[in-house]
Amino acid sequence: MPCSPQRLSAAAARRIALAAQGFGRPRPAKPPGTRQIRELVSRLGVLQLDSVNVFSRAHYMPVFSRLGPYDRSLLDRIAAHDTPRPTRRLVEYWAHEASLIPVENHPLFRWRMAGVDAEAWGSIRRVVRERPELVADTLDLVGRQGPIRASATGIPRPEPRPGHMWNWHDGKVALEYLFYTGQVVSAGRVNFERLYDLPERVLPAEVLAAPTPDPADAQRRLIRIAAAALGVATEPDLGDYFRLPRADSKARVAELAAAGELVEVEVAGWGAPAYLWPDARRPRRIDARAILSPFDSLVWSRARAERLFGFRYRIEIYVPAPKRVHGYYVLPFLLGDTLVGRVDLKSDRQISSLLVQSAFAEPGVDTARVAAELAAELRLTAGWLGLDDVVVRRRGDLAPALQRAVRS
Repeated sequence: MPCSPQRLSAAAARRIALAAQGFGRPRPAKPPGTRQIRELVSRLGVLQLDSVNVFSRAHYMPVFSRLGPYDRSLLDRIAAHDTPRPTRRLVEYWAHEASLIPVENHPLFRWRMAGVDAEAWGSIRRVVRERPELVADTLDLVGRQGPIRASATGIPRPEPRPGHMWNWHDGKVALEYLFYTGQVVSAGRVNFERLYDLPERVLPAEVLAAPTPDPADAQRRLIRIAAAALGVATEPDLGDYFRLPRADSKARVAELAAAGELVEVEVAGWGAPAYLWPDARRPRRIDARAILSPFDSLVWSRARAERLFGFRYRIEIYVPAPKRVHGYYVLPFLLGDTLVGRVDLKSDRQISSLLVQSAFAEPGVDTARVAAELAAELRLTAGWLGLDDVVVRRRGDLAPALQRAVRS
């Protein structure tokens, strides 16, 4: 007779998840070095990239949230186009969304590269079908001139189209097809514009020579990385971490559970089967304090954030301004093991200030304590970004207390 799954309280699951994401230990007393940054990215498995830069580039924030102030050039260096191949430790690919991943994990996505017709979006599938000569010429151009920007293809950008977020010309689409299929790779970014080059000029030799894993084996390894990074998770959580097709996610999770590599558990209030990573830490207390990017792997799944923290979260960048509830670029505030508030932040370089456009507290929190802790974290963040001041505007129920705390 099969045993019933072990049961976890919602609070225990939340602490397990936070520890797995790197919030289970105090920040280092000294600014972290390259080794600590590499270890963190290896633990998380992925740093999502995003073009919005009103506050800070998204991929910088998860490291700061967990390790505190650090030299951002260290992260740039291990992912930069001028890093020697043997010492390059991060590379970009479509992992969650566009993301930095440990370079040794690049072969785990070859099944995605090979499955471009099923996996990729319409425009890059269409370009190879309708303009194969453009794709071939673009690959030849990268071989001769790489690393190149999309502008090097010489194809002008089309007129903006209403409702279209990306305004790509055909040369950029051809480069994106080649990038998706692994025929070119990202050699880094300059002013956030991707540089494209041949894999043999970017990836370490041992990564190039690594045998292509069977797709199911590669997906199982990705699920293992996700499970270790999440601690405890539902099957959709695990599959979404690296955007596996749902049928593949279900199959791989079932296989790992049957093999004992994932432990099925019941989490109070979740309403869905969950899976525990066997080596996950189970701390009795979490004493974290962090502002979280909207693209942080702790909260990028809004359904999981609500399940873990009771925190309803929506990014409102694309919501018309009059309809926004909390603001344009809103970041959750983690205190202890709870999301206690949210702030809309902007880095204003002209006045060298971190602007708090709005600040809201979650129901039932100690507003004075939250304001004091948030003020301290905002001052730390401003210093890390090279800003001289924190300016709080009076929007949101937390704003008055936060203004007082910042002034004091």
